[in-house]
Amino acid sequence: MLRRLYHDQPAAFEFTPANLAWAKGQITKYPEGRQASAVIPLLWRAQEQEGWLSRPAIEHVADMLGMARIRALEVATFYFMFQLQPVGSVAHIQICGTTSCMICGAEELIRVCREKIAPAPHTLSADGKFSWEEVECLGACANAPMAQIGKDYYEDLTAEGLERLLEALAAGKVPVPGPQNARYACEPLAGLTTLKDLESGRTQYNGSVQRAVDLGDGIKRIDGTEVPLVTPWLGTGRGAGAKPAAKPAKPARAAKPAKPAGAAPAPRMAAPAAPAAAASGAAAPAAGKASKPRVLKAPRAGGADDLKQIKGVGPKLEALLNRLGFFHFDQVAAWSADELAWVDDNLEGFKGRASRDGWVAQARILADGGQTEFSARVKKGDVY
Repeated sequence: MLRRLYHDQPAAFEFTPANLAWAKGQITKYPEGRQASAVIPLLWRAQEQEGWLSRPAIEHVADMLGMARIRALEVATFYFMFQLQPVGSVAHIQICGTTSCMICGAEELIRVCREKIAPAPHTLSADGKFSWEEVECLGACANAPMAQIGKDYYEDLTAEGLERLLEALAAGKVPVPGPQNARYACEPLAGLTTLKDLESGRTQYNGSVQRAVDLGDGIKRIDGTEVPLVTPWLGTGRGAGAKPAAKPAKPARAAKPAKPAGAAPAPRMAAPAAPAAAASGAAAPAAGKASKPRVLKAPRAGGADDLKQIKGVGPKLEALLNRLGFFHFDQVAAWSADELAWVDDNLEGFKGRASRDGWVAQARILADGGQTEFSARVKKGDVY
């Protein structure tokens, strides 16, 4: 299925203050230099806030994480849980249409959606309150047919039952989720035949429904106020927007002993070190004032190194580096923080790539005669 961005896009997107604090907290879950791993939770939070994912929201998340915008767009268009067009202001109804639900009456539920909401899926109702779609199996086969509305499952539905749900939602009510036929969970319709002693002392509703009722948010969109924002991995009680405690300064590295003449470097394999990044998740430029590194007019005798062995450097970037005067691993390995900032600023169309992909750390290994995991793959021909 071809998934395109909606034709009418808002001018901008910003997280609410509470959601921004939550997003920054999520970013801290991942190692420095790997903030892009938070792309799915942040896109999901943006969708929860607005109801759907707009282009400004996708680009905002990409910028927060210091990743290319096209990469965030690839994620958003790949996963069908992301809505790329406006949805109902009250609720978006997802009807399961896979085998169990279809056998048990999902077509009747779809008929109700067509009549009460809109004739076609992904279309707003006349009042803008509702939208609907048919989805693949939602994993509640024992309670078929069913629909997901917001964060909750509404199971054991009938056409009349769905109509009542829509009426209640339109009136501003939040119907209790879970089975709609008085069944407790997914036990046989005739009642329990075993483990009957478990019926005594149980909560009013089954576990997931009880939790939804206790939270009281139901179909309400997430805005950061539902539960306290905490990031326990940063320390007890620390808020999601708080920065982690400063790391102790690393001891100065001892100078490497001089290599004996004629000694061959020991082969080694190592992953490139990740660059440090800001707590917000954006790729941090190298500190200090940018200054141009020393360059060469041409490669030294013996020819240029294959800079494509550095992860993040393809043929286009290698040609650009050569034009800038960089031909050898040891040149890249020698860049200071200020020089790295200059390089990042002068990578036409790829600004920030040198810091983000850790070129200097990789080049140091390659200049010493070692290999990185990536360079070994290049040599084997596994990277094109």
